Amino acid sequence: MAHEAVGVPRLAGPQPVQKQELTVEKDKDPGTPPLTGEGSPIADQVFQLAMLACALSVLAIVGLIVYELITKSALSWHAFGIKFFFRSEWDPVNDQFGALPFVYGTIVSSILALILAVPLAIGVAVFITEMAPRWLKGPLAFTTELLAAIPSVIYGLWAIFVLVPILRLHVEPLLGHYFGWTGLFEGTPYGIGMLAAGIILAIMVVPIVSSITREVMTAVPQQQREAVLALGATRWEMIRTGVLRNARAGIMGGVILGLGRALGETMAVTMVIGNRPEIARSLFAPGYTMASVIANEFSEATGDLYLSSLVEVGLALFLVTIVVNMIAQFLVWTVTRGTPARSNA
Repeated sequence: MAHEAVGVPRLAGPQPVQKQELTVEKDKDPGTPPLTGEGSPIADQVFQLAMLACALSVLAIVGLIVYELITKSALSWHAFGIKFFFRSEWDPVNDQFGALPFVYGTIVSSILALILAVPLAIGVAVFITEMAPRWLKGPLAFTTELLAAIPSVIYGLWAIFVLVPILRLHVEPLLGHYFGWTGLFEGTPYGIGMLAAGIILAIMVVPIVSSITREVMTAVPQQQREAVLALGATRWEMIRTGVLRNARAGIMGGVILGLGRALGETMAVTMVIGNRPEIARSLFAPGYTMASVIANEFSEATGDLYLSSLVEVGLALFLVTIVVNMIAQFLVWTVTRGTPARSNA
């Protein structure tokens, strides 16, 4: 019996593809004007001049400050010359003035503040950037930077009522007993003096140095960390060789920027340094800084030479602060190159 043929469906051959034209509906709203690159040349010129005026106003303000300081200190400059910064006598009654005690107090208190603040600030920055868990980074960074928002007079009050008694009763007697042979910790422990000023400055410098250090550390490429770890380095070796070594110039810039803050600090230092124009080796002794002498004596100065001498101290402090901040900004720029901070989590 023959098999019946199974019907095979006929498949349709290739059919021509119909071309579909895509049409874009034009905006039918005649009220919406088309966007063009043409603008009003007068408005552009006004905007450009306004921005230029804003930029030049900053330079004008700085120039006016320098001019005013130079003109008001001319009398003292003509009377004492460059020797003004190498004289130790400060006698308003006899019109004999010298800024050496204030320069000495400013340098010693600032260096002491950096010695205490830099290790702590770098440690906080390393922990926040490289070690802290994600949930702790934000609150810890915010709390650290919050220290910079506290007014200096609040730091001074805290130092008078809390820090000074602790130094007088516990810290300074201990330092004098074990390290009095160095000459840096000898004398009567009053609590108020150069040591108290250095500690309060260190607390105020920590958020600045820590913030700049975190910024330059986050500017180090993440590939640098991964490459060091791929070579078999430990986590600490990665941080020390791969991060800190590449960020050392920027960290130094942050330290110098903190130095600029310490040089110009006024109220907190004035409240705890003792305000005595003398040069003493011991950190327990009272002292004076360039900023604190201006804050204390400017309102009481009566003679023209007295006022001119105080203005000359302010001029020196202003110029030193400007130079220090310029150096710090340059060192930070050498690392970051304008790169915004980013997370390495």
